[in-house]
Amino acid sequence: MVGWKSLTRNKLFWPIVALAILMLFNLFFTPHFFRVEIKEGHLYGNVIDILKNGAPIMLLAIGLTLVIATKGIDISVGSIVAISAGVVAMLIGGDLKGVPKFPIPYAMGVALLISIVAGCWNGLLVSRVGMQPMIATLILMVAGRGIAMVTTNAMVVWLYAKPFAFLGQGYWLGLPFSIYIVAFLVLLTAFVTRRTALGLFIESVGINPTAARFAGINAKNIIFGVYAFSGFCAGVSGLVVCSTVMSADGNNAGLGYELNGILAVVLGGTSMNGGKFYLLGSIVGALIVQTLTTTIYAFNVPPEIAQVVKALVVWIVCLLQSGKFRSTFAAMFGKRELSV
Repeated sequence: MVGWKSLTRNKLFWPIVALAILMLFNLFFTPHFFRVEIKEGHLYGNVIDILKNGAPIMLLAIGLTLVIATKGIDISVGSIVAISAGVVAMLIGGDLKGVPKFPIPYAMGVALLISIVAGCWNGLLVSRVGMQPMIATLILMVAGRGIAMVTTNAMVVWLYAKPFAFLGQGYWLGLPFSIYIVAFLVLLTAFVTRRTALGLFIESVGINPTAARFAGINAKNIIFGVYAFSGFCAGVSGLVVCSTVMSADGNNAGLGYELNGILAVVLGGTSMNGGKFYLLGSIVGALIVQTLTTTIYAFNVPPEIAQVVKALVVWIVCLLQSGKFRSTFAAMFGKRELSV
């Protein structure tokens, strides 16, 4: 009993249970959901598509996890995705022969640099100017979409440089290459935040920035840094999105990604009140979001109903994660059982 209680208190337990329930549902009600085929040495199937299509959200969730751990929020990441995709598309471009305008590494580097600058802008407004994170990132959310539109001249920009497509469409050892990008960034972030004092500093700032400052932690620099890192993660996500469809649309690229990214972090167990964060939980949360989306599409649910179904499932998962709700439910059930 004690072991079960300690297991259910683990922040990763309920997200994994939710993901398992979704998978179990598809096992019984979605035909051939788990069928995986090998074509030209690559794995194909619904499960592989969930990993591939969920990669951009996973990348966003990595950066957002650290931002939310500081009791902040970043709703501009979707716009940064559009900016990154627009910049790399305009710089690579290419003719029908596939010859890029600029070298692909150069174009990717510029797109990532601009994304980091965008994140630094958010960090500057929050940490130095003292704006509320929601307002500060709302500014870039709106302005960033306009910047992306200006970058692409309000048109859909197509790319013809095939090597760039490998980032979002390529496979390595049978799996989508974008998954390896996610894995590398997760491991790198986990190493830096768990093998150094940085993770403790981030959590301290999220719990009590005043106490953290008295303890000698430069809270302003920590907050500035996590927003810059969130911009970087959004930039990488933009590169993956652009290379997947080999085009950039300033109006639609990354649209709604910020909500899915935040949702993934919350489903993964990181509290919006700041403090302890769970990188692996955020990845599981992104998989829940993508699995739920794939399941809804598989049943041809109308768009106007799909969002209601999605919200209902998210509501149930959040209730399961609430220790107070579980305690209240258990107490009610125990009283009812005692009265019988």
